[in-house]
Amino acid sequence: MPEKKKKNEKKTNGITRWWRETLGELRKVTWPTTQEAWHLTKVVILTMILMSALLGFLDFVFTHVIAFILS
Repeated sequence: MPEKKKKNEKKTNGITRWWRETLGELRKVTWPTTQEAWHLTKVVILTMILMSALLGFLDFVFTHVIAFILS
C-alpha cells in the first residue's frame, strides 16, 4: 500500500511547484528595453495628465451646472 503524504509535505510541494512554474513563465517574458520602458512611461504620464485635466474640467462644469440648477 502506498503511504499517505502528510499535509505539510503536500503543501510544501504545491508551493515549490508554484514557484518553479512562476519562474518558468517569467523566463518566457519578452522584457522591454530601457528605451522602450522610458517611452512607455512617458506615454502613461502624458495620458494621466490629460485625463486628470479632462476630469477636472468636467467636475468644474458639472459643479457649476448643478449649483445653477439648485439656486
